[in-house]
Amino acid sequence: MGRQDVASMFAVALFLGAFASVPTSVHSVGVCYGVIANNLPPANEVVQLYRSKGITGMRIYFADANALSALRNSGISLILDVGNDQLANLAASTSNAASWVQKNVRPYYPAVNIKYIAAGNEVQGGATQSIVPAMRNLNAALSAAGLGAIKVSTSIRFDEVDKSFPPSDGVFKNAYMTDVARLLASTGAPLLANVYPYFAYKRDPQNIKLNYATFRPGPTVRDDKNGLTYTCLFDAMVDAVVAALEKAGAPAVRVVVSESGWPSASGFAATADNARAYNQGLIDHVGGGTPKRRGALETYIFAMFNENFKRGELVEKHFGLFNPDKSPAYPIRFK
Repeated sequence: MGRQDVASMFAVALFLGAFASVPTSVHSVGVCYGVIANNLPPANEVVQLYRSKGITGMRIYFADANALSALRNSGISLILDVGNDQLANLAASTSNAASWVQKNVRPYYPAVNIKYIAAGNEVQGGATQSIVPAMRNLNAALSAAGLGAIKVSTSIRFDEVDKSFPPSDGVFKNAYMTDVARLLASTGAPLLANVYPYFAYKRDPQNIKLNYATFRPGPTVRDDKNGLTYTCLFDAMVDAVVAALEKAGAPAVRVVVSESGWPSASGFAATADNARAYNQGLIDHVGGGTPKRRGALETYIFAMFNENFKRGELVEKHFGLFNPDKSPAYPIRFK
């Protein structure tokens, strides 16, 4: 999970906040299942926990055979990441992609409802040149295997979007994203985007109000260019991604929020109260979509568990909705 920094112009402009409660369906919300820890419950117990809480979507970050086996006939839909370490190999040839599909998809689908395959997560630097070839090869391999219903995408950091305030000014920073967007448009797949108001707020708390970042009540922000009013930072960030897709010539491509969350300890504004407000607010909000795109916005919360081996700042270990013993990190309601 990368730092979702927002351009300073965006941060300065979004200094007010509000929350408008919108009825939602739990079917809009999944939870990412990270496993960078040595104290997590077995995968079969994790799947049982998802089902008991009414969580109907999951994301895993590599083709974890234990998780895939546990998901059989669970009814939980899945984002399956290839793993960034596999991206260059999949980009190199269609045969490599075919081998990956035969090993990691065919044995499980359709008993495991694999909805999307993510060809990379927050890929940076020269490795970005492998994204489009890997996506094309995976699409070809899935089609050849009769698995074309599974959509291939990639998961981007929010800072792939430049000029993100007002939201209507959103544009992709790097040229390769135009190729990504147009490929998605041709296949009907969504763009996966990791959207973290937490990191935007952390970067500039003087100009972004906590209420605006956490779905709490407050004033609103208007985009004078498109006439839309924003009641939360999350919506403004998502609509900046939408605007970037439009400028890339892919206005029909959906956005799926493949990660979003708030930490509950060990960092700036990382409290159980703020995490509960954000994540419960997110669950209650996304069923109504954003001002630019109404309708349910498919969203995945990061993450299911606190992960004690996460690298980076200490706060990274505390994004979980649950502790490793399956007790809630704070009260949260999915159903």
